[in-house]
Amino acid sequence: DLELAQWLQTEEDNRQRSEEAKREREEFKKLQRQYGLDNSGGYKQQFLKSMEKEVDRGKMQPFEYHKRKADMMESLAFGIDDGKTKTSGVIEALCKYYENENKDVRHVWLSTGVDHFHSSLGDRGWGCGYRNFQMLLSSLLQNSSYNDCLRDSMLIPSIPKIQSMIEDAWREGFDPHGASHFNNRLHGSKAWIGACEIYSLLTSLRIKCQIIDFHKPTGPLGTHPRLFEWVLRYYSTDNEGGAKVVCTSKPPIYLQHQGHSRTIVGIEEKKNKTLCLLLFDPGCPSQEMQKLLKQNSDGTSLRLLRKFVGSLKEKQYQIVAVDGILSLEEKAARCHASRVLTSEKIP
Repeated sequence: DLELAQWLQTEEDNRQRSEEAKREREEFKKLQRQYGLDNSGGYKQQFLKSMEKEVDRGKMQPFEYHKRKADMMESLAFGIDDGKTKTSGVIEALCKYYENENKDVRHVWLSTGVDHFHSSLGDRGWGCGYRNFQMLLSSLLQNSSYNDCLRDSMLIPSIPKIQSMIEDAWREGFDPHGASHFNNRLHGSKAWIGACEIYSLLTSLRIKCQIIDFHKPTGPLGTHPRLFEWVLRYYSTDNEGGAKVVCTSKPPIYLQHQGHSRTIVGIEEKKNKTLCLLLFDPGCPSQEMQKLLKQNSDGTSLRLLRKFVGSLKEKQYQIVAVDGILSLEEKAARCHASRVLTSEKIP
């Protein structure tokens, strides 16, 4: 009886271990799919498959399919974004709106020259980090302070090109811990990127930046007022004149939370002292962003951009903020530091 009981217990333990191992494998595959690491192809493959589905459904004519395929192949060959998801002029339209707005905004600070980029057929569902980098870069390219370190990137790169640029940063030695998470490979995948990859890429270009981690709420009901206060200091420092609307030389800020990222392009301070972030969301299509280009006296279209303290209630946020350029020695020092420090990955 004892031997039988022991045998039955061993069999049960083996069965449970087998089921647990199977669950772990399935969960790992699910995570790989979720974060684009399942070898299912990248931007090019998704773009073509998405267009084929549009043709099958009768939403796209075959001639348009072939034209867009040719345009996409040309864009990828040169590593340059085709600009078809870009909306320019929103910041300038905001300046005009705020100059005429006389209700409740006391001050507003804006980054200058930020183009909006939204996800396309090729990166829908995973491309937000890359699109936010394009937004940030669009502003840096219009700021002469960054001409020297961006002379090899004078046009907005395509998403596969950005993936290659991040891989180049890893090869230089930036963030080996993060690189290992992706098996040192992004190109040809649908891998999500986050604040650490943006930091590594910018630093490899000799752009001085920092990651600030708001790892827990600092206000009631799970809110993050300290994040808003940090952004206010970022924009208002050295820009504290009496003007109501200040178009600063400050680059936009990359904002990350679990599962998504956006770009902070400015901040409002209301007459009652409350703060409101202005965000470009890569999930917002061009048709909606175009509405902001038209003068709208009541500001209803600004709802696309405005986020008050009560609107940002994720558990954690990270921001990547740019603040100048690095010397070659400073770049080397940061590369060395990234080899000895590990950073928590927030997808």
